[in-house]
Amino acid sequence: MLPKKYRLVKNNDFARVAQKGKMIFGQEVSLKWIKNDLNYSRFGITVSLKVDKRAVMRNKIKRRIRAILKKYLLQFVLGYDFLILTRPKIKELDFQQIESAILKIFKKGGLIQ
Repeated sequence: MLPKKYRLVKNNDFARVAQKGKMIFGQEVSLKWIKNDLNYSRFGITVSLKVDKRAVMRNKIKRRIRAILKKYLLQFVLGYDFLILTRPKIKELDFQQIESAILKIFKKGGLIQ
């Protein structure tokens, strides 16, 4: 589990990133980010009903993404709030493919060291 310090939990934080953040699109995952005033980065994950109607599957995807974020936590640039938006194609992928998709999108934006 990703420590609470590194998670976006308030609706205000999610809304701020969603409205004002820069965005990169990918086939399986999209990423929005905005600078925060902290010396660490925070992450939020959204898996909509369009991905899968079943909560079990949506939660499984979120758990996998959290595990990937925890694994690479120290490699992401500091001082940003990130919002990871999943797309319907993600439910067809296994763990390693999700991991490579997330790393690819962060590298594309120059947000990983």
